[in-house]
Amino acid sequence: MARISESTVRRLSHYYRVLDEVQAEGKRMISSHRLAEREGITSAQVRKDLSTFGSFGRRGLGYNVERLREEIRAILGLDRRWKVGLVGAGNIGSALIAYRGFEKQGFDIVAVFDRDSARIGQKLGRHVIQDIAVLPAAARENPFDIGVVATPIRAAQDVANALVAAGVRGILNFAPRKLFVPAHVALSTVDMAMEFEGLSFAITQSVARRRGRAAAAVPGPKPGRARGPASRNAGRRSGGRTRRAGT
Repeated sequence: MARISESTVRRLSHYYRVLDEVQAEGKRMISSHRLAEREGITSAQVRKDLSTFGSFGRRGLGYNVERLREEIRAILGLDRRWKVGLVGAGNIGSALIAYRGFEKQGFDIVAVFDRDSARIGQKLGRHVIQDIAVLPAAARENPFDIGVVATPIRAAQDVANALVAAGVRGILNFAPRKLFVPAHVALSTVDMAMEFEGLSFAITQSVARRRGRAAAAVPGPKPGRARGPASRNAGRRSGGRTRRAGT
């Protein structure tokens, strides 16, 4: 199979969520048009995305909701449980532990690490925070598939290196910096500051466009030379001189 683009994978995740909602509503079938409508894209795009992985629907009938949901679930690798190791027990790490949606989707956080001596040995959710120094041994004893980097910038690359050495196959990075990992390790970065910057750019551009349209709508001066009092007086003076000159 050819390399699948990140945008296609993201759309598959969106389709999966739509199918969850539709199944909860008790619907058995769904059309590509309705899937597209929910995502704000074209039905042709939906059909193209799904056809990359096989034939799941019937012309004129659409897709069976339960079957398509299970097919996409398997494509996304959600038909199994994934073990996750979290490095960084600060604000982001604590929020990730508190969120129960990961477990529902098949992602189980099995170990938490930090280098702050004040946190090591403390409980975070169901986990006891371990010293990052024991990460290699902990990973050998209870291997995990995915590592999460929720550390300050300065420690992020070292943590990523440690996770790669521990044998993880994917890293989810919350540190606001670019990480470098081997080609065989999947990497996804969530930079919330960049997301805010994207929003601020979009808002700024939208305001500028509105101001530009408003300025263009204001009527300007009519073409031609305006004849004001000064020009009329100048004309009369000029005319008077001409008459005297002709006398």
